[in-house]
Amino acid sequence: MLKNKSVIIWLLSGCVLVFIMVVVGGITRLTNSGLSMTDWHLVTDTFPPMTETKWNIAFEEYKKFPEYQKINIHNDFSISDYKFIYFWEWFHRFIGRIIGLVFIIPFVYFLIKKRIDSATLKKCFVLLGMGALQGFFGWFMVKSGLVDNPDVSHYRLALHLTFAFLTFAYTLWVALDLIYPDKREVIVSLKKLARVTLVLLIIQIIYGGFVAGLNAGLVHNHWPLMSDRQFFHDSIALEKENWLLRFTEGKSGVQFVHRTMAYIVVGLIVFLYFKSKKYILTTQQHNGLKTLVILVFLQFTLGVFTLLYGVPLWLGLTHQVMAFFLLTAMTFTLHRLSK
Repeated sequence: MLKNKSVIIWLLSGCVLVFIMVVVGGITRLTNSGLSMTDWHLVTDTFPPMTETKWNIAFEEYKKFPEYQKINIHNDFSISDYKFIYFWEWFHRFIGRIIGLVFIIPFVYFLIKKRIDSATLKKCFVLLGMGALQGFFGWFMVKSGLVDNPDVSHYRLALHLTFAFLTFAYTLWVALDLIYPDKREVIVSLKKLARVTLVLLIIQIIYGGFVAGLNAGLVHNHWPLMSDRQFFHDSIALEKENWLLRFTEGKSGVQFVHRTMAYIVVGLIVFLYFKSKKYILTTQQHNGLKTLVILVFLQFTLGVFTLLYGVPLWLGLTHQVMAFFLLTAMTFTLHRLSK
């Protein structure tokens, strides 16, 4: 029987809630709902406006900001349209509050009951800090779209998205430490390769945020080559004069990095799997590696179809969800190869 079972359930519940929040965040982004709440208060915005008068006040406030003035004013944008985008942004923030409560209330209870050992306690304080920082990153991201630009900074969006993934991964790691407390001999070469693969997977997630923030999935909707049957499209050199900016701010350059990095991540995971064949593995290690291979090919396929079909909502969201599952499998596998 698992020791600290209630603490493990608590941590895994947090993982589930972070997953839900990322899914809703994906919908919020893909429906262009992220800038609908132009002001936010911790208490008074717990629920959406409850009367038509309050909805009209919120809508009039929204009209003062760039997204409406530069984009939606030309789209016959009605208050019913506003209610739709408001819901997704409100729901995204509401889940954030729920996560805060789900973390803090049981955390205090476990502290009082002395259910958390000193090592896990330190990790929980890190999680608390990560949660607070994630809330700040969300505000920091939205703020960038309420000044002059009718869209949020793709750098800040990628930061907010990636940090959510990292918070999930670390929460899962802390839970796995409790689920599998026994130490075992580490296969150093596999552990090092798995670490490199995780780092590159995180970079790929960052570039996924760049692609989303710049709407870079709406250009070069071809595969395996980019437009005009080019592997490295001419437009990459035309978008920005600086080479670094071409691959961090140019739509073509960012898409090129994201699609090329996909091959590298697939290759590393396949290499890790076949390299592991030389060693005697536990069932958990073998299953983790096998799941990694399956998920990375599913994710690659989803990425291709998402690009070919011009990022429809359901495909874009499925691609993001699969990235989450892939990170989950990568975290589990690295944990089993490390402990």
